Amino acid sequence: MAVIHHTTLKPTKLELLTDWLPSRPWYRGGPDAPVLTKSGGFRLDDPEGEVGIEFMVATDTSAPEPTAYLVPLTYRGAPLEGAEHGLVGTLEHGVLGKRWVYDGCHDPVLVAELLSLIEGRVRAQAQSIDGVPDPEVIRSYSGAPFAPGGYGPEPADDKEGTRLPAPHGTVLHVHRVLTPVPEDPQNPPLRPEGAIGHVARGWQDPQGTPLAAVFVTLRTD
Repeated sequence: MAVIHHTTLKPTKLELLTDWLPSRPWYRGGPDAPVLTKSGGFRLDDPEGEVGIEFMVATDTSAPEPTAYLVPLTYRGAPLEGAEHGLVGTLEHGVLGKRWVYDGCHDPVLVAELLSLIEGRVRAQAQSIDGVPDPEVIRSYSGAPFAPGGYGPEPADDKEGTRLPAPHGTVLHVHRVLTPVPEDPQNPPLRPEGAIGHVARGWQDPQGTPLAAVFVTLRTD
């Protein structure tokens, strides 16, 4: 179980993302720097207890129409070999010291745990509370059981988001720009047509309006 330390971060996560987001092909903002707020998300536990795993919803309010981005992040106590291109930046954690922050799509620990979540073998955890499952995360899967290991992230970014090869010839589609719908606990976002698995959750926009969207889909192409 991950231990969440409520302490200082220098720079903050949002400050790191302010510089990083405009470099992504799926970024929808203009020439001005994004103005970001943390709007929600969830965490997953690393079975080895070494890597922090967070799926953050960061909302850019720099334009008249806010844009919600899904930013999977991992936090490590040392550089991840071979993932230099996935480094978002480094920060100083008030308890743990220097942390290397990665775009989680480049981190095999996050990819493995995301697949375990989709398959139903692990539960999503609350974003800011130790040891509390997040019941608002919806997941589904209708394929064969995944074999452990044997796959790498090898992500590919485009204007629509990030694609990652997954077991059995499947592909994870990480929806970086979220398409929100009004949150309805009785009717959460359904698995999109043609997908064999998905993850969805709600968040709040800067005005406090509850929204929800599909975060990730698993497809056979």
